[in-house]
Amino acid sequence: MKRFHMVDEDFICENCNKEVKALNYTARDHCPYCLYSKHVDINPGDRKNNCKGLLRPIGIEKFKDTYKILYQCKKCRQQHKNIIAKDDDMDKIIELTVNNNSFR
Repeated sequence: MKRFHMVDEDFICENCNKEVKALNYTARDHCPYCLYSKHVDINPGDRKNNCKGLLRPIGIEKFKDTYKILYQCKKCRQQHKNIIAKDDDMDKIIELTVNNNSFR
C-alpha cells in the first residue's frame, strides 16, 4: 500500500524557472505555470527516488470529481500521475486535454 507523506513546500521550477509557492491545502507536486513535475518520489512525498528527472505533462484523465495530469519522465521514461491543483494554469490544462497523448 502506498503511504502518503505530506510535503508542501516552495520550489523553483526546473523547467520554467518560476518560483512556486506551497499550496497550503495539500502537497505541492508540480508547477502551476508549466505543469512540469520532478521525479523525486517512490511513494507520494517520500523523496526517495534517485531518478530526479523532469516529468513532462503528456495528457489529462478524469479522476473522481477532478482530473489528473499524466506525466512521462524525460530521464527514465516512467509514467506518473498527479491530481491537478486549484491554481494550475487552466489554458495549459485545456491544451493537454485537446492534445491528450495519454498512457499507452
